[in-house]
Amino acid sequence: MERALKFIAGILPLVFAFAFLVPVIDQGMQAVGVSAPLGLSTLTFALIVGGGWGLFAQITGRFI
Repeated sequence: MERALKFIAGILPLVFAFAFLVPVIDQGMQAVGVSAPLGLSTLTFALIVGGGWGLFAQITGRFI
């Protein structure tokens, strides 16, 4: 159980990115009426941006 909690705590930036940032980016783009570049859907674009931001936070230890 302790190993599982340590693993989950270790990937919290990615969990936050995919559970919070991706839906916020997607719904925000849809609410404002902004279309994603390169013909992507807003969800695909949000997954790329949010996932990249989460990966950056995972590697560096911070979101900014």
